[in-house]
Amino acid sequence: MSRICELTGKTRLVGNNVSHAKNRTKKTFLPNLQNVTLLSDTLGKGVKLRVSTHGLRSVEHVGGLDNWLLKTKDDKLSLRVKRLKKEIAKKQEAAA
Repeated sequence: MSRICELTGKTRLVGNNVSHAKNRTKKTFLPNLQNVTLLSDTLGKGVKLRVSTHGLRSVEHVGGLDNWLLKTKDDKLSLRVKRLKKEIAKKQEAAA
């Protein structure tokens, strides 16, 4: 399982661990990923996703998963979430 947020596309960063003597060794900084179930109001079901805590806060700030997906560009989203976004858009289009 890769260390990538399915909503924001946040991935690992690479940097240096610097000692007191200025010795530098490579270090990776991993995103804080959580397995969560987010509820979709349009579909009426829960969706299990692997999301960073930053992404989770962003979803709550925007007003839910449906609003987040409709406002986010496709290049950040994983393939699974792109399909979910398309399904939500179809449901909302049919309801309107």
